[in-house]
Amino acid sequence: MLNKVGADASISSCSKEILSSNKIILPGVGHFDHGMKMLKKYDLISPLNTFALEMKKPVLGICLGAQMLGHGSEEGVLPGLGWIGMECKKLPPHSTLRVPHMGWNQIKITQNSKILTKVVPNSRYYFVHSYYMKCKNFENSAALTNHGIDFSSVVVKDNICGTQFHPEKSLKHGMELFESFVNL
Repeated sequence: MLNKVGADASISSCSKEILSSNKIILPGVGHFDHGMKMLKKYDLISPLNTFALEMKKPVLGICLGAQMLGHGSEEGVLPGLGWIGMECKKLPPHSTLRVPHMGWNQIKITQNSKILTKVVPNSRYYFVHSYYMKCKNFENSAALTNHGIDFSSVVVKDNICGTQFHPEKSLKHGMELFESFVNL
């Protein structure tokens, strides 16, 4: 998907490559603590902090990668990166909706954000998650989605953004979001 929007992308766990990059996508599928343990195992937390907080280069977290941008998750006990004031909570049981939230759903843009410049209102994206992002400050929530409750589906703070959905699986609208990120 990144190649289709003209990005020169590579996968790396090398601190030097990360620090010399123009932008970073922090992907993630799986358990919160496992994701944080892997960042620690490969000694990536310090270079990621330098990249995002000191160098102020653009970062996009996807799904678990977005959840790790916050302070922590009910899914585990380890702290997150702490870049955005948010916690991740377990989606509550619902009489007619399944958990995990899996499938297509709309986002409702709640504020302007550079990552959402090409997004058409009420666009549909592909979600797969059992935990949701809950921002402490409304200004960090750029879009909401409803799955029994409203939750932040796009979070932003300065040069850092995250999506609860998977843009790489979201066809045309996911490509538009990646295009916005690449053009930051």
